[in-house]
Amino acid sequence: MKLAIVVPVLDEADQVAARLQALAPLRARGALVVVVDGGSRDNTMQQAASLADQVLVAPRGRSSQMNAGARAVADAGVDTLLFLHADTRLPEGADALIERALRSGADWGRFDVRIEGRHPLLPLVAAMMNRRSRLSGIATGDQAVFVRRRLFEAVGDFPEQALMEDIALSARLREVSRPACLRQSVATSGRRWDRHGLWRTILLMWRLRVAYALGADPHALALRYGYRPRSPAALAVMAKAPVPGLAKTRLAPVLGEAGAARAQRGFILRTLSTVRAAALGPVTLWCAPDERHRLFRLLRHRHGVVTQAQPDGDLGLRMRMAMQAHFDRSPHVPWIVVGTDCPALTPDHLQAMAEALQQHGAVVLPAEDGGYVALGLAQPCPAVFEGVDWSTPQVLAQTRERLKAGGVSWLELPPLWDVDDPSDWTRWQKFQAIPP
Repeated sequence: MKLAIVVPVLDEADQVAARLQALAPLRARGALVVVVDGGSRDNTMQQAASLADQVLVAPRGRSSQMNAGARAVADAGVDTLLFLHADTRLPEGADALIERALRSGADWGRFDVRIEGRHPLLPLVAAMMNRRSRLSGIATGDQAVFVRRRLFEAVGDFPEQALMEDIALSARLREVSRPACLRQSVATSGRRWDRHGLWRTILLMWRLRVAYALGADPHALALRYGYRPRSPAALAVMAKAPVPGLAKTRLAPVLGEAGAARAQRGFILRTLSTVRAAALGPVTLWCAPDERHRLFRLLRHRHGVVTQAQPDGDLGLRMRMAMQAHFDRSPHVPWIVVGTDCPALTPDHLQAMAEALQQHGAVVLPAEDGGYVALGLAQPCPAVFEGVDWSTPQVLAQTRERLKAGGVSWLELPPLWDVDDPSDWTRWQKFQAIPP
């Protein structure tokens, strides 16, 4: 058996190292550990880096994070997936227990659960959860679900929903076969019961399960549960290939043409890291003049970056075409376009833009030189890219005029600075020299 353990995390810096260290014996026996971060604002990813085989970033939400982890090991010879919550500990020899269950004819299964917390009735709650699961054939994420990878893919992965994704997957798997219900227990945190009260938590969970069974929207149920899903948005990164003599030419007097191209390469990689860490949704790298540059090929083939050739035309036409391509595919998902010239851009800026697009038709992240670093749209707005004097200090003012003329409500965030000329490069070097 080749096992991959997928661990979705979000702001788990206080415990992720200990949880992953507990998986070291399984890694030593050949299991892969894949940590999938949903946009943590602490140092979860840094702590996980040396304790996992892969650390990825995916849009926030356990379903999307676990699906991303499963896809990441699709070509690694993995035949069994184990989905493990960050606050759950496996029993000793969990890999051998799973292999024995699968060799006995099971296609999927779960462990019994033990809840660790202060309330004396938590053992009874766990016993009832285990009994209900055994009778119904439905498993919860707290019980550490394992499944043959081919079956997981055949039933369509976890559904992309904010809550009850484990219930939905179990129902699909149960149509194929009953689960192996292992009596060895995983230990999971009882912090929700301790924080909100035992009876209140039990009552809320039963209400949510009944509402879900009656067809309630999982997103609305997630809000009732106290979960705040991150506002989604697709991101388009407009990138010029780092070719000497073509990229960052205004930096050539101080860096030389080759040095300017290297700077452009660094800006592309930094921007991609930022937009992926924001964990908002799909990212597309729009490449100019096309996708054939070796950096773009490397990002596509080795790192799974989705690339697309920019069409011919001025910057406005290229962004308009990128916008239209997105909304043709996903008409209800907001879209953010960003360049690669602003190393001061952070995931927080992009997350703030996505939040703003829940209330406004557009959001602008201005640049200090009169342009903008990023632009977000809730719906298609081709006019915002038309009749603009690109690469001039008039870009922001003209963009405001287009939005106003189109009757689009918009929000502007505080401006950032980008790197265009030698003085900007000097500022960037000083910025990098500041200790974190």
